[in-house]
Formats: sequence, C-alpha cells, structure tokens
Amino acid sequence: MKRFPTFRAPRFVLLSAGCIIALCAVAPLRAEIVERVLVKVNGEIFTKTDLEARQVAALREPGQQLSDTELKARIEQLTPQILVDTIDEMLLIQRGKELGYRLSEDQFNDVLTRLKADNKITTDEQFQAALRQEGLTLPELRKSIERRMIVERVQQNEVFSHIGVTQDEIKKYYDEHKSEFTSVPTVTLREILVKVPGDGKTVNVGLDEEAKRKADSIRERTLKGESFEKLAELSDAPSKANGGLIGPISRGDLDANFAKMLAAMKAGDVSPVLRTPAGYDIVKLESATETKLLPFDEARQQIANRVFAAKQQADFDAYITKLRAAAIIDWKVPELKKLYDEQIARARATPGGGVSQ
Repeated sequence: MKRFPTFRAPRFVLLSAGCIIALCAVAPLRAEIVERVLVKVNGEIFTKTDLEARQVAALREPGQQLSDTELKARIEQLTPQILVDTIDEMLLIQRGKELGYRLSEDQFNDVLTRLKADNKITTDEQFQAALRQEGLTLPELRKSIERRMIVERVQQNEVFSHIGVTQDEIKKYYDEHKSEFTSVPTVTLREILVKVPGDGKTVNVGLDEEAKRKADSIRERTLKGESFEKLAELSDAPSKANGGLIGPISRGDLDANFAKMLAAMKAGDVSPVLRTPAGYDIVKLESATETKLLPFDEARQQIANRVFAAKQQADFDAYITKLRAAAIIDWKVPELKKLYDEQIARARATPGGGVSQ
C-alpha cells in the first residue's frame, strides 16, 4: 500500500532501539510535562517529538532491518537534511498562509477520493484501518495534505511560474554538451560456447580436441544455413536461454583484438572458432551501431526539460535563501543549529545542491 503523504510515523521505532539522537537527549527519565522545543521559526515551534517523527519517517524503508548501531549512524546522517527541509517547509507554509492559501473541503475530498482509488480502498472500514496502520487520524491526514498543498502552491506561484526557457538557451546547451547526446558505438552478438571439461588448471588434450571438433561442426552447420539462434540450444553459455543473444555491448568494453575482428565483420557474419579460457566460442554479429550525434531537433525537448529543471532549482534556492534571511530562527539547541548551518553550507558549495522539497 502506498504511504499517505505525511511526516507522521510511529515513535516506537526509535525509542525501542534506544537510539534517540544524543543531541536531543533530555534530563533523567521521568514524565515530561512540557514538550522540548528545539527551534522557533517566526514564533512557530518545532519540537523533539516532531524531529523524532521525521527521523522515523525518513527511515521507513520496507524490509529494512538495522541494528541499533546502524540505526543511530543512519539517524545522525539524515538529521542535518531533515532540519533544513523542516525549516524550509515551515517558511514556505508561513508564506503560503500570508498569501491566503488553504485546503478547502472540496479539495480535501478530491484528494481523499484519489487516495482511496490509488490504494484500492472501497469502504470506510478499509480507510480507517489504513489510517490506523499509518498511525494517523483523519485531522492529522488533512493537516499533512494541506501543508504539502501550500508548499506546492507557493513554489508554483512564487517561483516556477516565472521561469521560461528560450530557444537560444536550448541551442547553447546543445552546443556545449554534445557529448551528452552522442551515442557510443555498440555491437549485439549471438554466441555458442562449447566448454572444455576440466578443473581450469590443467588441460586434457583429448577433451580439448573433442570440444574443438564439436565447435567446428556447429560452425559448419551455421555456414550451411542452419539457424544460429536454433543451434544456440547446443551452447554451454547462459545466453543459450535467449538464443545466444548478448548485448548491446559498448565497443570500448571489448578486448582490442576481438573488437578488431568484429570491425571487419558485417551483420550476419559468423566468426571463426575462437579459443577462450572457458572453451571454444563461435560468434555471430547480429548488429552494430556507430557513434551518432542526436540531431538538435530530436534533442530539443530533452534539453528544454534539463534547462528548466536547472532554473527551477536555482530560482528556488534564491527564493528560500531570502525567506531564511528574513526569518527569525531561534535555536534552543546549539548543536542542532550547528548541524543546520553546516548542511546549508554544504548545499551552497555543491553545484545544483540546493535543498529539494
């Protein structure tokens, strides 16, 4: 079943493993009446419980089994990005609310209808069971959907709707990145392998000669017109299950002498019997391609998508940077602030390394 769009997740995964990150450790075990606030963003709080829920959500991979040590290491690896993503999301939602964005009842019901259809849920009982499985209530699901909707509307209306890509930009990208649109030369082959029985260390002359005679006989049959694909049933190679077919293979990945031999062949030609470490091989050249540059007209849409995506990232990075600069971010845990600042610095130092939402 697909997961609901939410950051909420059961807390016991972290607590049972005893791996709550040390940076968020609290005073000795006792009932905590007041939730621990980690940071305030323009007065909106983000708590220790919120962080734990997002850590768990980030770790929820089907079938994943981690030891306590592995779990702690994974949490420490993920937490800096979680902090950045969380604060950016809070800023975007705050901006969206300033603009009057909200999730109407009709919109919420439309989302629920699609959600149920996608998960093949046909009854209220099934839906309630799915909510319980995710550790959610309906109001919590609604809040999560609304938050995501607001983030997407702010991104679209405040950033992405202003982006355009010109033909000059597309052509410039094509001229500067032609290697990205140039295919490598390849060959597609069929093979028949006759193995020489043995331990791989010594050669039994009699068995070797017998394998060679069998390979010569098979090759003669191919030259007389028998189907190479059909004769591949006699092969000792795994490719026999596919009529001996192997490839496409980049010519650059081939042994130099083998590549030279293939270069002199045309599609349909059959090689001489070749001695290999495994035995005797016969190869048919099925097809070959040469280096080819994709024409500009065929690459145009692909390039437009790439340029647009790069502009999206750059413009969003600039937008979120302004929101951060204008915000009052009041950290209550200095160690977490350090992780946050270091993650921001890493993103800025990496080309195209902006925070994704």
